Amino acid sequence: MDKSHNLLAAVQSLHLARSLADTLQVVADGVVTGLGYELACVNLVRPDGDLVVAAFAGNSAAEALITGRTGSRESWERRLNMGEAWGDLRFIPHTEGWVLDDDDVPQFYTDGPEPRFEDEWHPADRLFAPMYIRSASDAARRELLGVISVDLPLTGRRPGPNERRDLEEYAFQAAIAINNARLRANMQRALVRTAQEHQTLRASEESFRQAFEYAPAGMTISEMGGDQHGRILRSNDALCRLLGRPASSMRRYSFSDLVHPEDIGTLLRTSAEGGRAELRLGRRDGTYVWVSMRNSVVADADDGPRLLLTHVEDIEERKRRELQLAHRASHDSLTGLPNSAELHARIDARLCALEERGSDATLEGIDDPYLLNADQAAPSHSHVWATVSGVHARGLAVVFLALRDFKAINSHFGHDAGDTVLIEVAHRLRQAARDGDTVARYGGDEFVVLADNYGPADAHNAALWMQSRIHLPILLGDQTVRMHAGVGIAWAQCGTAPADTLRAARGFAS
Repeated sequence: MDKSHNLLAAVQSLHLARSLADTLQVVADGVVTGLGYELACVNLVRPDGDLVVAAFAGNSAAEALITGRTGSRESWERRLNMGEAWGDLRFIPHTEGWVLDDDDVPQFYTDGPEPRFEDEWHPADRLFAPMYIRSASDAARRELLGVISVDLPLTGRRPGPNERRDLEEYAFQAAIAINNARLRANMQRALVRTAQEHQTLRASEESFRQAFEYAPAGMTISEMGGDQHGRILRSNDALCRLLGRPASSMRRYSFSDLVHPEDIGTLLRTSAEGGRAELRLGRRDGTYVWVSMRNSVVADADDGPRLLLTHVEDIEERKRRELQLAHRASHDSLTGLPNSAELHARIDARLCALEERGSDATLEGIDDPYLLNADQAAPSHSHVWATVSGVHARGLAVVFLALRDFKAINSHFGHDAGDTVLIEVAHRLRQAARDGDTVARYGGDEFVVLADNYGPADAHNAALWMQSRIHLPILLGDQTVRMHAGVGIAWAQCGTAPADTLRAARGFAS
């Protein structure tokens, strides 16, 4: 869970850097702070095809030694065509990498003893994460932007499937961030060059027109100030294609007409000079696309009216992947249910909602015990205590379910069978819960259901029903098993930490 949060934070920071140099360093730093490696090096493809060490993180001595040095494209291609292919990643074990020791690629590593076990990391092992971008001439083809090389995983082991997937995803996001930073730098240089070199008004207008019209990202010029503030005067072809709208129709709109209703506040807060925002713009077909907007001010002529120049970059793919990363950080990978961190957050959020609408639920310690009869649901002896006072009082019930003898399933049938049982139990609990209730996996064999607006009898009956659903037969190969669950109920209230409420419910279920 922590690793997923660190990865998400590292990915998000990639797109906050202001310059290409800053972005390159953020890429290297993110590997060390977010992915769990001691050393990271960013090698960037130069216009001549060779790769230069553009950023380094994790060791100041190594950084001073190799930053700015160049390795030939031929040597790098040799690296990326040998070793083990882990998706887009390339791993070259120390038993094979010795053939690369004397080529011209800058490198920093130390020797070490032979590994003590099969997947132990050796200092001479090499792991590369190529960064690719789509070709400008052929969208189906990828071009190499650079290579991230990493060393010394903090675990001391070769990365497993999850760590490999994280590094591959990070390289994808890094390529987007570096390419966008490079495009912005090129555009800024073009605009500065235009301003510096304009010899005549016609020459400057033509140079700006070409930079504007043929920019790879969307651009607009809009009015600044007055009754028509924000009205789009001109838009380039890239933006028209992105939104599926012809240039003639774009002149009828301002961005406030195109932005998603939920993002209008974001637009208004960032509409001034230097403003930056990530929001959704409406396409002609009624769908929305995530974009990054940056504003700057230009003058129509010397002492002429000031206009707002807006850069619009398509970040739909990045946003989609960020949402996937956020989901991975807050959900259990096996069952797809919210994990314990997300469960705590949802308890906090629901308590605030309960407080705002004036719930009449009160808590006065552990009273009104309810005994869950084993004969009613499953041959498992469980006790459930409800702590909401009064027959008609209602509140946020925390129903804790702990599977009995789950370790025996793993021991007898194997861990794959144990996973099957957990997935099936999760499925049954989702079906048993009401729409709007939260079903979460709290631990290895523990589940929690948050049920809002429940009274003691409601919670008691719901617990019986869930316990009975868990007890139904589960098919494992040619055999069936029945799971038993201990159940505990506690009642959440504002002022009580979610961990304390969950601890109480867990204690009742044990």
